Amino acid sequence: MSNKQFDVVVIGAGPGGYIAAIRAAQLGFSVACVDEWSNEKGGPAPGGTCTNVGCIPSKALLQSSEHYEHAGHSFKEHGIDVSGLSLNLGQMVKRKDTVVKQNNDGILFLFKKNKVTFFHGRAAFEGAVSADGYPIAITGKAPETINAKQVIVATGSNARALPGADFDEKLILSNTGALAIDAVPAKLGVIGAGVIGLEMGSVWRRLGSEVTVLEGLPTFLGAVDEQIAKEANKLFTKQGLKISLGCKINSVTKGADNVTVEYNDAKGDAVTAVFDKLIVSIGRTPNTNGLGADKAGLALDERGFIAVDGDCKTNLPNVWAIGDVVRGPMLAHKAEEEGVAVAERIAGQHGHTNFDTIPWVIYTSPEIAWVGRTEQQLKADGTPYKAGTFPFLANGRARALGDTSGMVKFLAHAETDEILGVHIIGPMASELISEAVVAMEFKASAEDIARICHAHPSLSEATKEAALAIDKRTLNF
Repeated sequence: MSNKQFDVVVIGAGPGGYIAAIRAAQLGFSVACVDEWSNEKGGPAPGGTCTNVGCIPSKALLQSSEHYEHAGHSFKEHGIDVSGLSLNLGQMVKRKDTVVKQNNDGILFLFKKNKVTFFHGRAAFEGAVSADGYPIAITGKAPETINAKQVIVATGSNARALPGADFDEKLILSNTGALAIDAVPAKLGVIGAGVIGLEMGSVWRRLGSEVTVLEGLPTFLGAVDEQIAKEANKLFTKQGLKISLGCKINSVTKGADNVTVEYNDAKGDAVTAVFDKLIVSIGRTPNTNGLGADKAGLALDERGFIAVDGDCKTNLPNVWAIGDVVRGPMLAHKAEEEGVAVAERIAGQHGHTNFDTIPWVIYTSPEIAWVGRTEQQLKADGTPYKAGTFPFLANGRARALGDTSGMVKFLAHAETDEILGVHIIGPMASELISEAVVAMEFKASAEDIARICHAHPSLSEATKEAALAIDKRTLNF
């Protein structure tokens, strides 16, 4: 057993943790980062849920499945005839795994480049703070204890299971199992019409599954602007996703090679559905089990999240927490921003994270992205506003792409014209939303965007036109 002293120890190497470690090292601290995620060979696989079984592999499969769907349905329109189209699912999954490994290796390289000491194992508080700092026990292939003057907890989250229906990752799947199905299921059930449910449902629908999505809430995508959500529901249904809202799940029963779900639909009628696989995506829970919070006296709230203030400080001196394990949206980029802010606060700087301008994205096709307030929120607040929309159907680049579904929607203050929210459903919405984030960070008005020259032909012109629509003066619609 060795004993090592560090200025900063980061527990967890997901997006928040590895970025926090790198920024702290840039600021001159001696930094260690501990992460237990392993690859198939038992080696380190930093990057957390996002890199290993979340953002990165899901985008890889979304891209591959979209290529497959285009080859089977839309290439002909472009004058490209494809005969003998077949699916090699093994190769598709292999490519996904390669993308994941490239990201894992990239993080390890960044640690080396920035002189961050990486420990492959599970970290936990071993006791209260002493003159040497906080003792952190690392268990794994090479157990040891290290001491930290400052600790940043970035342990992320786990998929929430349905009571009585634990994940076996063979028939009842979390995001982990949903990314590793070895044969296209004829009938796929998805419980939860959130980001993960819709993205995974889209992947397997494109590859040939009959996908049924069961959502407990009476509204579709309740966090999304209502107008955008209605458009999404219409488009996804047209694609072939069967979306049932207001469902009450009564039981989930595993058979030898299928899963039976008994539920009441929105009308209250009893329904029995049998699926080859069932994806459960009903939210995530903070990953604080085994952290040794009780040994250090670290306070958790009633839901298991680490209690923090606006600066990500916990109840313990020099202990911070970021990302999915604390309040706020469970988004990789939110965790990254908090990681940078905390490292800078440790250095005596003024790190900052603006929750009002964190973008959200759902990587379906069409993509959905938004930042700021929704129209229903503004109505509920009594905030005076003006709305402007522009359809991609009227955008030249979208026509050339052959992807004209959706729209851009601007919401601006009725008196000051300050942009309050931007909502996009359509091609490359994930990229287009960045302009809105920048504009809102600089407190721009809709008129500012309307007056800025946008390249032609480009999808971004739809953003300019939606800003013009605030004042009812679109030029191409």
